[in-house]
Amino acid sequence: MKKKESTQVCPLCGGHKQPGRTTFSADIGEGVVVVRNVKATICSQCGEEWIDNPTAQELETVVADARQKRLQVEVTTF
Repeated sequence: MKKKESTQVCPLCGGHKQPGRTTFSADIGEGVVVVRNVKATICSQCGEEWIDNPTAQELETVVADARQKRLQVEVTTF
C-alpha cells in the first residue's frame, strides 16, 4: 500500500499526481508533429506531466509515420 501512495506524489514538488490529458509535440527536423488529447498523469500543483510506456510507444509510431511521409505539420488526436 505504501508504494502505491508514493507513486501518487509528484517527485518534483510533492503535489498530487492525477490522471489527465495533455498535448504532445515533437520536432522531426523538417516538420512538427502535434498530438492532442494524450492520456497522461499530471501534477495538480506544478503541472508536470508523465506519459506511460504504452502511450509513448503509440506516440513513437505516430512520429515515425509523419517522418516517413516527410510531413511539415501533422496534427492528430488520440
